[in-house]
Amino acid sequence: MTDSVSTVGDTDQIASYLAYLQTQRKLADHTLDSYRRDLHQLHALSAEKKANPALSALTQIDIRRFASQLHARGLSGSSIARKLSAWRGFYQWLAQRQTLRANPTDGVKAPKRAKTLPKALGVDDAVRLVSAPRPQGDTEENPLSRLCNQAMFELLYSSGLRVSELTSLDKQYAKTPAHESTGWIDFDAAEVTVTGKGNKRRSVPVGAAAITALRSWLIVRDTIVQPTTPIDPHALFITARGRRITPRTVQTRIKALAQSLGIPADVHPHVLRHSFASHVLQSSGDLRAVQEMLGHSSIASTQVYTSLDFQRLAQVYDAAHPRAKKQT
Repeated sequence: MTDSVSTVGDTDQIASYLAYLQTQRKLADHTLDSYRRDLHQLHALSAEKKANPALSALTQIDIRRFASQLHARGLSGSSIARKLSAWRGFYQWLAQRQTLRANPTDGVKAPKRAKTLPKALGVDDAVRLVSAPRPQGDTEENPLSRLCNQAMFELLYSSGLRVSELTSLDKQYAKTPAHESTGWIDFDAAEVTVTGKGNKRRSVPVGAAAITALRSWLIVRDTIVQPTTPIDPHALFITARGRRITPRTVQTRIKALAQSLGIPADVHPHVLRHSFASHVLQSSGDLRAVQEMLGHSSIASTQVYTSLDFQRLAQVYDAAHPRAKKQT
């Protein structure tokens, strides 16, 4: 009976915490979904305990065991670290509302993660990808697939946006009782304003090629659906049904285009963000400017691109220097 009551209480506590994150912390929907999954997984792991499975009764030993179980199931160190961060935040919130012996996540670390560099395209491949309006061999003349794709891909590479920021863009800033823009294009200033992680707003320059592609898209935007089909009045990028385009649709389209062009990489929207950062850094060397344009809160997140740049230089050296190659 005690276990059953505590389980119901845990579910309510998780729901209250998620509501707090949504209303007080103003976290984005996809971030809330991640917290929800991580906390419900903690709840499921705690339910396997024979003695007192309540979340408030868990100890550091329990959390270490849970982390070990996730690692044994093949979960990466970075994924476990994210879960521990979500669990830690929950217990910090819970400690403000009831007495806990201690935060059971304190001192628990995820398995060491392998150091990986972000994948970026070479300049030639990036330009070839964003300037191609549709997959090779596609004879479809639908302006949606041709002009919308080119505008989206040019903008991703031009300004280093996250795909969620791209799909949240409006044609221009709007504020109504039912809607307020979180992102929009300013053609006069040649810049895009977006709301990124942590509800932080930033403005990023938009290149001439992207501006041209966006203007071409907007000319046909309102004519791609039937006259009787309702169109989202604010969304910059819409589907053939007049609805705001989704991140999944962008992922599918860019992957199909890259494959048709024979680009030897698993291309997704974030690859263009990495390519933007790497190419701007290679040309300018201005780490702080790249940090601001990417919307990174910490310079450490941006510094990974300096490693990427060094890796490229090392490859050039290995290929060109007469004493770089190993003797066979």
